[in-house]
Amino acid sequence: MKNKHLKKIRLIISLFFLITLGMFFLQLAGLFPTKFIRSITFIQFIPSALKFFNVFTWGAIGFIIVLILTLLFGRIYCSTVCPLGILQDVISYLKRKFRKKSKYKYLKAYNWLRYSILVISIAFLLGGSILIISLLDPYSIFGRITSDLFRPLVIMGNNSLAGILNNYGIYTLYNIDFPTVHIWLIMIPAVFFIAIVWMALTNGRIYCNTICPVGTFLGFLSKYSIFQIRLNSNSCTKCGLCEKACKAGCIETSTQHIDFSRCVGCFNCMEACPFSSAEYAFNKIYRKNSVPSASADNIETDVNKRKFLGGLILGFFGISKLARAQEVVSYSAMMPITRNNPISPPGAGSIKRFNEACTACHLCVNACPTNVLQPSVLEYGLRGLMQPRLDNHSGFCNYDCVICGEVCPTGAILPISVEDKRLTQMGQVRFVKENCIVETEGTDCGSCAEHCPTQAVTMVEYQNNLMIPEVDTEICVGCGACEHACPTMPYKAIYVEGNPVHVRAKEPKQEELEEVEHEEDFPF
Repeated sequence: MKNKHLKKIRLIISLFFLITLGMFFLQLAGLFPTKFIRSITFIQFIPSALKFFNVFTWGAIGFIIVLILTLLFGRIYCSTVCPLGILQDVISYLKRKFRKKSKYKYLKAYNWLRYSILVISIAFLLGGSILIISLLDPYSIFGRITSDLFRPLVIMGNNSLAGILNNYGIYTLYNIDFPTVHIWLIMIPAVFFIAIVWMALTNGRIYCNTICPVGTFLGFLSKYSIFQIRLNSNSCTKCGLCEKACKAGCIETSTQHIDFSRCVGCFNCMEACPFSSAEYAFNKIYRKNSVPSASADNIETDVNKRKFLGGLILGFFGISKLARAQEVVSYSAMMPITRNNPISPPGAGSIKRFNEACTACHLCVNACPTNVLQPSVLEYGLRGLMQPRLDNHSGFCNYDCVICGEVCPTGAILPISVEDKRLTQMGQVRFVKENCIVETEGTDCGSCAEHCPTQAVTMVEYQNNLMIPEVDTEICVGCGACEHACPTMPYKAIYVEGNPVHVRAKEPKQEELEEVEHEEDFPF
């Protein structure tokens, strides 16, 4: 197949995925229906695979479609669907714009490194932890970079422009609440972003072909794809133009060899070749008329490498069992508060299940209308690094909101109905009288009771004709509205202790209305 329009088609599709996913993660998810968001994230490999095996629904077979496409055409997922891969292409494009003579060259395949990372990722996964997968998953990395680095900048720009326009009586834009910023949560995506930019500027798609476990796995499958890009030995002049255009560094023109396991299907080589020698050909037929891609002498079978990989699996297997850290709430009154369990989102089911399915892409964080979902540091322990949890100091979980489950691409947060959400107990309320201003200041308050949607917090008579909160944990759903409204400093007088396993709360008490007595006949 010598169709040079393949690259144009790829560019259109890739830009569509990059722009739409970028808008989702820039807190613009509210502009789109949740069905549209799910249709875009449906085809992302790691989220789709995790959702399929955690929920086992036919609505999560996007990764199977990717596998089929890879076995047919190679790693077109990496070039057209993966947002991080497309972002690297944009960086490389900008480099070529500023440096006209920028060219690529054939790179050595670091198979020992790429397959070691893949084996370690699988070992962690089998051990019950997706820590490595979530750290290296390209979709989730893109989400964290866009959400944690770019979104605050966008919000700052929006608020500044809104202030200027408001001075002139233009109210098209409005101020957006600035997200909670934690230095560690900024540093992690910042390090990844700097590293990926550097790799893209120096060696194109080297991240995809050396570190990314998705790229390694799909690259292994692409060895057996039906259609592959090959150099036609009959017309190839070994001019090297295709090698200089290959961002994956997988074309060696001196031997007319293309390492298709590292080819990301960008079709740059087909566009660059003036003799149409780079062909997208049917693999089995093409092999009869081409130079062998590799001789038997080039095939390495090192038993020591296999032992090394096996040792890595055993060595890293225990890390996935790291204990969950306690969350210390460092806000204020006089009595410190220790939260033994973080509050996992509604639809998570349990903390354990949530930790095993969430890749920390932060799509739910951006979609949350009250900003209660915030990335964790070590509240879940190391295994749940950056996974969202309910931070009741940033917001509270809206009693009627279920959007996080509707947009979650991995099934870590299952979609639930509003009716079920109202009875899902994510945690239980705890009252610390020593911190309450009724006790410490001798004055009425009642903010917690006023904001409780289930009346799990009510005010009862206390000394000196004051009213003090009383809690009913059976009807509490752990939404955190009481904790968010509590005015005490530096510690809260009321907080929510997360449930390791979500349970069903009892239905809120309904106040009985007094019957109005009326006469049998109207008086007129």
